[in-house]
Amino acid sequence: MPTKVAVVTGSNKGIGFAIVRGLCKRFDGDVYLTSRDINRGQNAVAELNNEGLRPKYHQLDITDPKSVEKFRDYLKENYGGLDILVNNAAIAFKVNAPEPVIVQAEQTLFVNFYSVLSTCQILFPILRNGARVINITSSCGHLTKIKSEKLRNRFKDPNLTIEGLSSMMQEYIDAAKQGTHAADWGNSSYAVAKVAITALSKIQQRMYADKDIIVNAVNPGYAATDMTLHKGPLTIDEAARAPVYLALDAPDSVKGQYVWKDKSAISWEEELADPDYII
Repeated sequence: MPTKVAVVTGSNKGIGFAIVRGLCKRFDGDVYLTSRDINRGQNAVAELNNEGLRPKYHQLDITDPKSVEKFRDYLKENYGGLDILVNNAAIAFKVNAPEPVIVQAEQTLFVNFYSVLSTCQILFPILRNGARVINITSSCGHLTKIKSEKLRNRFKDPNLTIEGLSSMMQEYIDAAKQGTHAADWGNSSYAVAKVAITALSKIQQRMYADKDIIVNAVNPGYAATDMTLHKGPLTIDEAARAPVYLALDAPDSVKGQYVWKDKSAISWEEELADPDYII
């Protein structure tokens, strides 16, 4: 039997780091902490080593397909496949960021949607039977964050494809360039990207409906991280609970779902009783 392997992208700090910690404590296999910056990644590994945990490390920049391909080849050669993939890496501009809307739109979508999609397309072919994919979204990834009913209907169309979703993201960028985005899409590029990640998770699950591969999107909750300027009420370990649950404990019936911080699958389309705002 080959050794099982789990990968968490962007995991040298924050919620990703805590997910690695949680997996190291319970996963029956190797857990990879990954980061763009090698020094930061190795320092994070050393911190977990001091706790008695033994994560592995590999450099990974999801914005660089060559970096992802190199990691894919490494996993294929050393493990023959991949068992758990947590797509955690993301960026966020602060509320009062000085960058123009179009810069925020292009950069946020490039990292938080297009680079996550590219990473999936490169790594999914090596997913083993029984693999679980957890795409980290947000309460901002709830469909009600999109103002236009027409757009919401397109997002939830059961026939939406990856190509169609990617085209929608380009429409958003074009609208941001023209300054017409707010009326239909809202004012947050982060929210648009996370809604797209939730939609992507549902599309991916449909694509793998005839295989033993489970894909879910999860809102880990509003945690105290660099991304939130440490304003969130949750610790990173509390925010890691739902992602770790989906990786290790959730029944196979939980698939293609939008999962909340309390581990419950909630409606992606209906108004939320608990808005639980993040960024």
